[in-house]
Amino acid sequence: MKDLRQLCAEFPHAGRLDAIWLRPVRGAAALGVRDAIVEAGRGLQGDRASHGRAGGKRQVTLLQSEHLPVIAMLLRRDAVDAADLRRNLVVSGLNLLAAKSLFADQPLRLAIGEEVELELTGPCEPCSRMEDRFGPGAYNALRGHGGVTARVLRGGRISVGASVVCRTAARDDHAIAPDLFDSPAHS
Repeated sequence: MKDLRQLCAEFPHAGRLDAIWLRPVRGAAALGVRDAIVEAGRGLQGDRASHGRAGGKRQVTLLQSEHLPVIAMLLRRDAVDAADLRRNLVVSGLNLLAAKSLFADQPLRLAIGEEVELELTGPCEPCSRMEDRFGPGAYNALRGHGGVTARVLRGGRISVGASVVCRTAARDDHAIAPDLFDSPAHS
């Protein structure tokens, strides 16, 4: 029988990158693109999160595609457009929440396509603008479904349709801090 460490490192299959969204400036509409350059330590070229100082925990934001129908149901809408949620990458077929290791000495990484590697850093809680976009109660409807944040460990080009694979990090990679998802303060 497999132990918890083995179970946490095994995923049934690769996911898929369904959409790429750039937010050029604060408050502007998100722009959908087919391809993007991801810069190590910064984020997506053309996205406001990549401007300025390198580093930080919120270089890229990811949203689980399978959460969109749940969010729509909670908002009593027929559908919700991922662009309105303002996350950079929409991923399907891979449980993003499970891609954060339970063990600091066994970090997990997300590989997107052949080049890009991300480290999940925490949940991406909704902002108060969601109330403006979707109406009263939207903030709470989105809680728990807002996606995750990540830092870019290895940059490169990504494209819609690329595979998204969760794997254990090499032994020489730095470990993910074990309390990032449990911390009340998110960067």
